[in-house]
Amino acid sequence: MAYHLLQRDQEGARRLADSLDYALQHVRHCEKCNNFTEEVVCELCSSQRRDPALLCVVEMPADLLMMEQAHCYKGMYFVLMGRLSPLDGIGPREINLDRLLKRARDNMVKEVILATNFTVEGEATAHYIGEMLQNEGLKITRIARGLPVGGELEHVDSGTLAQAVLERREVK
Repeated sequence: MAYHLLQRDQEGARRLADSLDYALQHVRHCEKCNNFTEEVVCELCSSQRRDPALLCVVEMPADLLMMEQAHCYKGMYFVLMGRLSPLDGIGPREINLDRLLKRARDNMVKEVILATNFTVEGEATAHYIGEMLQNEGLKITRIARGLPVGGELEHVDSGTLAQAVLERREVK
C-alpha cells in the first residue's frame, strides 16, 4: 500500500498521513468500555437505550462492531484490546483486566457475557475472567458456539460439530 501511494497517489498518501495524525491526537479509550472514541465516554456508553445490567466482554473493537451489526445485543461492552497470550508476553495487565474488574463492580452490572473468540487464547482469557469474577455476585455467561446458521453438516469441521452436539439443547 505504501509503495502504491508513494508512486501513484501522493495526495492520497498525504490525506492518509493527516488522518492518522488526527487520530493520534484525538482518539482515546472510553473511560467505561475501553473502546476507541474521541469523547471521554463513548456514544454507546452514554446511551440511555442500553441495558447497564449486561456487560459483554470482547477482545477487539472489531468484535464489538460485529455484535452491533448483528442487532442481537442491547447491553454495554468492555473491550479488552487483546487476549491473554503468555507466549507473546500478554498478561492480565496488558489487556486491562483491572479496569474490567472495576467496571464489573460498579453496582449496575448483573451479568457479564464472555464473548472472546473460540481460539486457545480466547478460551484461556474467558476462563481467567470467569475465575476472576466468580466471587463478585455476578452471573457469568459465555456465548454459545456450534453450527453456523444455514450451515450444512458435511461442510463443518469436526471440532465445531462435536461442540454443537455437546452443547445441544432441548426442543420445546
